[in-house]
Amino acid sequence: MAPQVLGALVRRYGHFDLAEDAVQEALLAATRQWPADGIPDNPRGWLVTVASRRLTDRLRSEESRARREETAFALIPTGAWHAAPADAEQPAEHDDTLTLLYLCCHPALSAPSQAALTLRAVGGLTTAEIARAFLVPEATMAQRISRAKQTVKKAGARFEMPPRSERDERTRVVQHVLYLVFNEGYTASSGPDLVRTDLTAEAVRLTREVRRLLPDDAETAGLLALMLLTDARRAARTGPDGELVPLAEQDRSVWNADFVTEGVALVGEALGAGEVGPYQLQAAIAAVHDEAPSDGATDWPQILALYDLLEQVAPGPMVALNRVVAVARVHGAQTGLDVLDQLADTALRGHHRVAAVRAHLLEETGHRDAARAAYEEAAKLTASAPERTYLTRRARRLAQSKPPGD
Repeated sequence: MAPQVLGALVRRYGHFDLAEDAVQEALLAATRQWPADGIPDNPRGWLVTVASRRLTDRLRSEESRARREETAFALIPTGAWHAAPADAEQPAEHDDTLTLLYLCCHPALSAPSQAALTLRAVGGLTTAEIARAFLVPEATMAQRISRAKQTVKKAGARFEMPPRSERDERTRVVQHVLYLVFNEGYTASSGPDLVRTDLTAEAVRLTREVRRLLPDDAETAGLLALMLLTDARRAARTGPDGELVPLAEQDRSVWNADFVTEGVALVGEALGAGEVGPYQLQAAIAAVHDEAPSDGATDWPQILALYDLLEQVAPGPMVALNRVVAVARVHGAQTGLDVLDQLADTALRGHHRVAAVRAHLLEETGHRDAARAAYEEAAKLTASAPERTYLTRRARRLAQSKPPGD
């Protein structure tokens, strides 16, 4: 809801920085008032109203009357004097959040800054969460976001969809941002819950909107397919205590069959539409998993072949790590460990998933003590409570089930 409120204010008042501050103040007011007074009938309208008041109050207090009038006039884009009120409902073909998404991907920004600003403004992620998604220090990400806001302001960006000549270029960044938002929602990097359905649902919704704008774009179709095929498993990913349930142990009967059907159809459509991109390949991998009736029936050689192709199209540390799992399933756990050792000097150094994969493969090869230590290391490194619970239990199980004489 926050991105929609922010989009409404930016559309009306045209000042990104002040609008974002006003929305944060409105959200804080809601946390104080709603528990006592009850949730209003129109929560979005309430937030827009309160945020608008905060924004106008800020403008009044900053300058003298003459200066305030000049500043207000400069902040409002041409023609915005006649724009609809911020809390007015928009027609179906106009989505403030989608416009905000493309605004954050302004060409004056570098690609990393576009992604970071969009995750903050549209995805609602904290600076720490965005930093973890990009594998950089939090202080570095805070500076990047601050500079991005100033750059958008200096560029005089208007709150409107870009012309078609610019839209394709911005769409690639938009896709990457939506991919990161979905991933953060599907496996939250921190906090008590494994899944943040607010983020996954918003990522899927916005991706559908981008696909509506660009129906012939194969990568957008691939991205939507990837999200659906991945989110289809959500109900089976947590146990009774909220702990993580790995893919191999999930009850596939509770997977969302409608999402699987739609996702598989989209994969077929996307792969036949021309040049193959990374989202199409990742969706194809997800489709192989989802169409298998059991983990044992999964076509791992096909998955490994797809990862080999993905490494050529879009190499990266996470792709390499995921490929290790496929290598292990096809060629054995020891071979997987040998490949994993080659990733020691990549950007994933110190990442909990490297330790978790190592622990699993060590357990498969019978190195129980080393596996337990790796599970414990992974548990210490992760900021996700469900993942920590799962990893700790794996370590404890190995400690409690030592064979005689061990």
